[in-house]
Amino acid sequence: MSTLTFQGAVKEVTGSRYLIEVDDDGGGSKKLLLECGLHQGGSDADETNAKPFGKLAHELDAVVLSHGHLDHSGLLPKLVREGFSGPIHCTRGTRDLLEIMLQDAAFIMAKDVEWENKWRKRNDKPLVEPLYELEDVERTLALCESHPYGQPVDLPGGARLVFRDAGHILGSAIVELTIPSGGQEKRLVFSGDLGNPSSVLMKDPEKLFEADVVLMESTYGDRDHRPLDETLEEFARVLEEAHEAGGNVLIPAFAVGRTQEILYHLSVLYHEGRLRQQMVFLDSPMAIKVTELYHRARKALDAEDLKVLNIAASGDTSQYLPILRMTRTVDESMAINRIHGGAIIIAGAGMCNGGRIIHHFRYNLEKPSTRLVIVGFQAAGTVGRQIVDGAERIRVLGKDLAVKARVHTIGGFSAHAGQTDMIGWAGAFRNAPRFYLVHGEPGTQEAFKAALAESGIEAEIPAYGDRIEL
Repeated sequence: MSTLTFQGAVKEVTGSRYLIEVDDDGGGSKKLLLECGLHQGGSDADETNAKPFGKLAHELDAVVLSHGHLDHSGLLPKLVREGFSGPIHCTRGTRDLLEIMLQDAAFIMAKDVEWENKWRKRNDKPLVEPLYELEDVERTLALCESHPYGQPVDLPGGARLVFRDAGHILGSAIVELTIPSGGQEKRLVFSGDLGNPSSVLMKDPEKLFEADVVLMESTYGDRDHRPLDETLEEFARVLEEAHEAGGNVLIPAFAVGRTQEILYHLSVLYHEGRLRQQMVFLDSPMAIKVTELYHRARKALDAEDLKVLNIAASGDTSQYLPILRMTRTVDESMAINRIHGGAIIIAGAGMCNGGRIIHHFRYNLEKPSTRLVIVGFQAAGTVGRQIVDGAERIRVLGKDLAVKARVHTIGGFSAHAGQTDMIGWAGAFRNAPRFYLVHGEPGTQEAFKAALAESGIEAEIPAYGDRIEL
């Protein structure tokens, strides 16, 4: 029998990893790794990420990737560094995003290790190494094999792969695997991260109807997002209030997906004459690269959404948001701190656990006129989560800051499906497949399990290391 072992993103949101051992009916077996994600947030994340893959890196025959977010892909170069040399199967959009995201991750790791080792040298401590370096990223990218949605791909052991559009970010996929097991073919479907049908730029997630086993994300399984029209009205109101208060607006940027969606909505507000601010800064080198990638790949985006901007801008893409300034260099970023009001600053990182947003906190967070707009999920253990949970003070860059800015958490921008849409997606499957809930915090998963049960869908919540037969 073929088996699946849960090695990550179980009873937590990040660190996605599932080992599939394919019974090839000839007495042997092949090993496939579904996802290879980085653990993010939490005090033990660094320790977990540093654990060696051991012999698995040499035993794996292939890796399958649903999409490019680091919690699904961020340990791939470490796997390659430790000896993996097989194919990495993904979509074209994912391959293009990986180039940006993994290079950025390696660059940040190198800087972090450099600072850490300076302290260690002074204190006669052993030096540390990064999880991976840029050359590991380059070797990883060379192993990537990209495939369009809907195209069957033969995998080792007689398994077959088909990617379906998950509607989450550029290139995101639902993974459909047909796997030989005990003389039969079993169909395993991994939802990846399901997109929010209300979101702009992405198409709706595809519904599938046949499966024996479904691995389903549950990030927002305990609630629905606010309707998009209400969300946009709140967003516009916050921007108006910030203008009247004379302060800046800080938006922590998730570089992939969320930033592009926020820029889209700012563009619409601009053309409707409802954007009073005269300066919008995209202050994240990675988000800038991703935004440029989205522009190049716009044929893959939702045509109806782009039509709105094309009409408003008379077909001139440079006029989507004329007041947008992309600040690539550190000097350009630092210059923003001389602006005391009237600017919208979109800066990384999305969970406020690093990046340029932290520097903007130093100059803006202690001002009551500032508006801090949280537009994405904040994992436990991150600075963003502390702020959302009401912290009156936070510590960044070795300094305590009082949180005097007005904080607005606007959840309707989520690129994840909410509970109702997730139940609708799960309910499309015929013949009652086995459901296993992954990618969710424990309380959220329990709530989602109960909601599914009310719809007649039984689901289990696996633990780390659990192994099931397919």
